[in-house]
Amino acid sequence: MKKKIDKFTLYIGYFSALVLSLLVLLILYDTLTRYLFSEGSTALQELEWHLFDIVMLFSIAYTLQKSAHVRVDIFYNSYSHKTKSIINLLSALFFIIPFSFLIVYEGIHFAQLSFIQMENSSDPGGLPYRFLVKALMPLGFIFLIMQAIKEVLTCKEELSK
Repeated sequence: MKKKIDKFTLYIGYFSALVLSLLVLLILYDTLTRYLFSEGSTALQELEWHLFDIVMLFSIAYTLQKSAHVRVDIFYNSYSHKTKSIINLLSALFFIIPFSFLIVYEGIHFAQLSFIQMENSSDPGGLPYRFLVKALMPLGFIFLIMQAIKEVLTCKEELSK
């Protein structure tokens, strides 16, 4: 199970990198058309935000997998391997997983309400179906929960050695 979660998270990370590449190209195109041809598109600007949302929300689990998330490395790096495992275990059990469940719980309601209202952009020429991008929030945190569970299992194995 741990290998499947890691592989899935890795693919999510690759997908995020692809979306980030598309985002860079879209921003380049949008900037060039705006400044060289005085053309602008509300839909393109909103699409930039939506792609940014995908990158941020889907990259969280990948960041945890690669242990590249924010922490106080000044102290953490000097700890023993066992102490690091304890810290990782406790932070996953008492911070990451509960917080992620809260975001999933609230995020599903948030996306459902948007779907029921068939929420669209309030800007003329903006994108429709805003509930799709709002549904990314609980989805991204479901990915994070999966990776955090994998981290808990790994830490428990390391501590039992």
